[in-house]
Amino acid sequence: MRIHSLPPQLINQIAAGEVVERPASVIKELLENSFDAGASQIDIDIEQGGIGLMRVRDNGCGIDREDIALALSRHATSKISTLDDLHQVESMGFRGEALPSISSVARLTLISRTAETECAWRIEADGREQDFDLQPDPHPQGTTVVVQDLFYNTPARRKFLKTEKTEFSHIETLIRRMALSRFDAGIKLRTTGGQCWTCRLPQRKSSRSGGSGKSVARNSWKMHCVSNSPPPACDCPAGSACRPFPAASRTCSFSSSTGA
Repeated sequence: MRIHSLPPQLINQIAAGEVVERPASVIKELLENSFDAGASQIDIDIEQGGIGLMRVRDNGCGIDREDIALALSRHATSKISTLDDLHQVESMGFRGEALPSISSVARLTLISRTAETECAWRIEADGREQDFDLQPDPHPQGTTVVVQDLFYNTPARRKFLKTEKTEFSHIETLIRRMALSRFDAGIKLRTTGGQCWTCRLPQRKSSRSGGSGKSVARNSWKMHCVSNSPPPACDCPAGSACRPFPAASRTCSFSSSTGA
C-alpha cells in the first residue's frame, strides 16, 4: 500500500482514543472549557448514563461567530500562541483536541454567543472538519455543547462501556470533585428521572473561628450542595452479610480552607 494522508475524521477518531474513554471523559473536557470561559453557572443534563445525551451549558464569555467552526478543528485554541506560552499555561487545557475528538465519535452540536452579538450561532459536527453550516440561535450569552449517541460509529468501543448506572456514577463523582476544586462556579446536574444535584456558589464562612483559629475562618469557604437522588440500592447477593446503605443525605455542606 502506498503512503497517503488519513482523512480528518479518522485522525480525530484515533485522537479520541486518548481523550474520550467514557462519558465522564467528555464531561471533564466540557467542564474545563466552561471554567476557562469564566462561567459562574454551569448546567449539566445527562440521559442514559451519558451514552444517549450529555448537555453542558454555561454563561461564560462565549465564542465569536468567526471562531466557532475553528473550535471544531484540531490544534486550534485560544489558550496558547507561542512556545513560551507553554511555560505559563493558566488554563485547564490548551491542545485544542477535545471538541474535534468528541465530535468524531458522537453527534455534537455547539451553540455559543458572546456579549457583543445580537444572537447565538449553532453548528453541528461529525469530526470531518468540513461542510460546517452556521445557523442563528436564540441562545443567551455563553456556550452549550450537546453530545449525543456516544460511540455510535465505533461500536467496538461502545461495547466496553459499563451499565448506565455505573457510567452516571463516574460522571457524578467527577463533577463533585471538580466542584470542590472551583469555588467560582455553581454547578447543577440533572438526569433522566428527575434526579437533580446542585452545588451553589460558595460563601465566605463566618469570622467566628470556633476551635480552628481566626486565620482558618477568614480563609475558608462553605459550599452548599443539594441532591434529590434516592438512596442507592444494594446489589449484594441475597443472604450476604452486608450493611444496608443509609438514607441518602439531601443536603450537605463542605468547608475548604484557601490558606492564610
